Amino acid sequence: GHLGTGRLMLSRTADNLYWLARYVERAEYLARILEATQRLTSLPIAYIGESNEWESALQTAGCAHAFFEAYEEANEENVTDFLAFSTANPSSIRSCFEVARTNARAVRTALTMEMWDAINGTWLELRRYGNGPTSREELSRFLRWVQESSLRFDGSAYRTMLRNDAYWFSRLGLYQERADNTARILDVKYHMLLPANEHVGGPLDYFQWAAILRSVSALTSYHWVYRENVKPWLVADLLILKEEMPRSLASCYENLVRYLDAIAVAYGRQGPSQRLARGVRTRLQNARMEAIFQNGLHEFIQEFIADNNRISTTITQQYLA
Repeated sequence: GHLGTGRLMLSRTADNLYWLARYVERAEYLARILEATQRLTSLPIAYIGESNEWESALQTAGCAHAFFEAYEEANEENVTDFLAFSTANPSSIRSCFEVARTNARAVRTALTMEMWDAINGTWLELRRYGNGPTSREELSRFLRWVQESSLRFDGSAYRTMLRNDAYWFSRLGLYQERADNTARILDVKYHMLLPANEHVGGPLDYFQWAAILRSVSALTSYHWVYRENVKPWLVADLLILKEEMPRSLASCYENLVRYLDAIAVAYGRQGPSQRLARGVRTRLQNARMEAIFQNGLHEFIQEFIADNNRISTTITQQYLA
């Protein structure tokens, strides 16, 4: 049939674009986790409670297992090094930017000049940081720079790319990674989101929840949507079910379905990844927070993460392999 997009890409190119977007998004997420953890651990100990926030950061990043093979103790110095600068950690910020740039170079002709400049410039600047910042202030600046670099790349893609399969595959990578990230933050912190019988709303809760919201840039949005103090189940509601919240699971799946459908139209057929994504989206649209809490928030998120991974594998088999 007639294809509206002209030539379709090689699966190799699609694969590079998909992973380029994923790794840039992951680098930003790691910077957010480190920033939130730094903020929490600089509070008086009374606000943090018993938990080791640095270990919690590793779990949120999905790197705890690899970390403890290399280090004895999860403290600020070790965790920061592992998540930000380690070349031994394939998911450190440094590794993410390096893999992103390698993918970008492989598909340079499919990128706009602005996108190439954004990712290449980031990589060059990263090398100037050497083995990492020497002070807390410098680390804070570094983490802000990582987030700005990701914003710049994402903005350049959004503003300059043709809306064709190259753009759609890069968006798939972005939203798959973002869905996984938001789900992980919720999963590691879910014990703090559970509606407890005893009085919640002390200083501990407020700081912890505000940190969760801040780590996904949602604190302002929260107050717009709910117009009340930070309450745990409303945090979960915002980050799981609210489609108007850009980092929510529902919003990620609204986008995944949209771009998978665009690809299906261009390639002339629907397939398993379209079906699976639509299934997850429907489940999120029909879900109610009360029911999710009753059946177990942890179980719900675990199932979501598994589904998201399955869709990632399916997209790879269907288009990228």
